[in-house]
Amino acid sequence: MRDKDMVNDVLSMLKSSITTYANVIAEAENPQFRQVIQQLRNNCETFQYDLFNIAKQKGYYQPAKQANPADIQEIRSQFMMS
Repeated sequence: MRDKDMVNDVLSMLKSSITTYANVIAEAENPQFRQVIQQLRNNCETFQYDLFNIAKQKGYYQPAKQANPADIQEIRSQFMMS
């Protein structure tokens, strides 16, 4: 397996973990448990962002080009009308 594939697999797993943590937090009643899961999520997000930056630097990840301001405003307007 190539480095690029391994990094992308880990990024995918981290993304899934972050989503799972968010779901657990939303349903947690116990404040202490909720706080522990929030810290785990925060750590996972930090690791994901660091790995994302490494992947981007190595050319393993090509982010989408940035949207122009007019497109952003059009989409924002559509959501405001809903």
